[in-house]
Amino acid sequence: MDSLAAAPGTGPATSPLPVLRARTSVASFDRLPADRTVVMGILNCTPDSFSDGGEYSSMDTAISHGLRMFYGGADIIDVGGESTRPGAKDVDEAEEQRRIMPVIEALAKAGALVSVDTRHASTAALALDAGAGLINDVSGTNVHPEMIALIAARQVPYVLMHSRGNSRSMDSLTRYNDVVEDVVRELAEVRERFYAAGVKPEMLIVDPGIGFSKNAGQNWELLANLDRVAELGNRVLVGTSRKRFLGSLLTTAGKAAAPKERDDATSATTALAAAQGIWGVRVHDVGASLDAAKVAARLLVGRSNREARLAEAAQSEAAQPEHARAAL
Repeated sequence: MDSLAAAPGTGPATSPLPVLRARTSVASFDRLPADRTVVMGILNCTPDSFSDGGEYSSMDTAISHGLRMFYGGADIIDVGGESTRPGAKDVDEAEEQRRIMPVIEALAKAGALVSVDTRHASTAALALDAGAGLINDVSGTNVHPEMIALIAARQVPYVLMHSRGNSRSMDSLTRYNDVVEDVVRELAEVRERFYAAGVKPEMLIVDPGIGFSKNAGQNWELLANLDRVAELGNRVLVGTSRKRFLGSLLTTAGKAAAPKERDDATSATTALAAAQGIWGVRVHDVGASLDAAKVAARLLVGRSNREARLAEAAQSEAAQPEHARAAL
């Protein structure tokens, strides 16, 4: 493990601050696993996140948690400095950058592939300069032209998530004729703006935006029809982790499950998404979803092996003379 950073309080370095060691290889988007669903770990450097607000709002605690997820197998660490929960207040770019830039720099130095969760082009640009390799933007239909221009200029992977309105209005914007078809159509419309600006198709990852301007029933419809989202032809990222619709499902004695009580249900949705061949999931509990992704990958291999064997048997039978087939 010499190529990795030491976790705080472990090994010869026992100070409360993480000690970073140089890696022999640098993580990159091109080196992500291709044989299973990618697991993106969530790192909220905010005081008001719905699931863990304030736990990782200091630089030291954020870096330490990011390293724990990295060592725990996260393929990507998604760093955000602005809460996007319903009703959250906007954070100005300077404050957002103050919260996340040291964290991004430290994690990138440790060798992690870092994405930045931001709506702001200026923050995205600084994060890329600091070593981030991916932009994750929840703006959806309200994406800013400056962000489109940045992605076109840098040609870096970008998550285009479906959403309507903003954190204060999205819960009132849940009217759809058919949530699956409408989300696919609206994603395609925004995607064309990126293509028109010169963004290469392989740079775009689409996210149906579970929980963003959707109610619980609509979230389940989208999860059940991720294959339709995948028909857009882009990689698909799904984020269900600890969200309200899972808490409502797990209601006990009239009380919804607390965010941290939703991790098992989250890993179940990871397994379901991964079994549909989805590219990536964004989660808080990396270990459980990584296991779920590996299980789903083996399931797909088992299905593929049987299909190949049946096809080979059919081809072999077709190659036999007619009289030999009749004797079988």
